[in-house]
Amino acid sequence: MKRTWTIIGVSDVAGSFKWYQSLFGQPETPPGHDYFGQILDTDGTVLLCLHQWGAHEHPSLMSPDEASPGNGLLLFFRVDDFDMALKRARALVARFEEEPHVNPNTQTREFSLRDPDGYYVAINALPAPQRKGPGRRRPNKRLQPTKARGRIRKSRERRPRLRG
Repeated sequence: MKRTWTIIGVSDVAGSFKWYQSLFGQPETPPGHDYFGQILDTDGTVLLCLHQWGAHEHPSLMSPDEASPGNGLLLFFRVDDFDMALKRARALVARFEEEPHVNPNTQTREFSLRDPDGYYVAINALPAPQRKGPGRRRPNKRLQPTKARGRIRKSRERRPRLRG
């Protein structure tokens, strides 16, 4: 399996780390380094990496002065606790970029805000699991031929019928 690690340049790794942990409802822990931290999901999947601007001479992470943070980037997160994420987000920012609404493309609720470095962050609800409707149920098992049913039919055909 392959995974993508999205790495963004930030001015304050510890501050941004705390901000994203708050947004996702995670317990507050310090980042692994003062120049780099990984926001992880409960299963250990990397959700986002935060990298100090200019820390290791990566060309695209040298300085926010080279280009505005987030130019051409949308941090799009799908969450399973949308209503709680909305409450947490309202506590983190004074205003949203987009108030909660239903995205016409995904047909799920979403809202957008800016992180402390100005990155555009979209929070989108995971769709509810689809239940199997009557049209998706398996047909009655009697209508499905099986090897066992075929053997039973054949054995009945061999037996003489009693008339009484």
